[in-house]
Amino acid sequence: MPEIIEDKKSVRVPNRRVHMANERTFLAWIRTSIGIMAFGFVVERFALFIKQMSYVLGKSNIENALPPSHGYSAIVGIFLVGFGALMNVLAFIRYKKVERQIDGDTYQPSSILNRLLTISVLAVGIFLVIYLIQST
Repeated sequence: MPEIIEDKKSVRVPNRRVHMANERTFLAWIRTSIGIMAFGFVVERFALFIKQMSYVLGKSNIENALPPSHGYSAIVGIFLVGFGALMNVLAFIRYKKVERQIDGDTYQPSSILNRLLTISVLAVGIFLVIYLIQST
């Protein structure tokens, strides 16, 4: 049986630098989404910590030491974790879209993901400012 010998020439990828820049951008979005998810986890766990401390110290002692809580931190934390996961998926979709555009030499810049992140972080920031003002 004759063996098929494949010629293993180095494959030259056109636009290597552009593809690598696309990958770096993708990894930056991944880091951002992980940061958002970690922040959401911390916010949600802080609410749990406050509840546990209220049981340990007794409700009368903790009410004097802490501002009244409306329980929004758990909701915000869960929202942030979900938002980070969504950003992760959107970043991958954007990465693959740009990769196809680079290969087809039809790249069209799009800032939808940038706008979504900016508006969402702004909304969460405004919500947190309002929450902190009301709790003081």
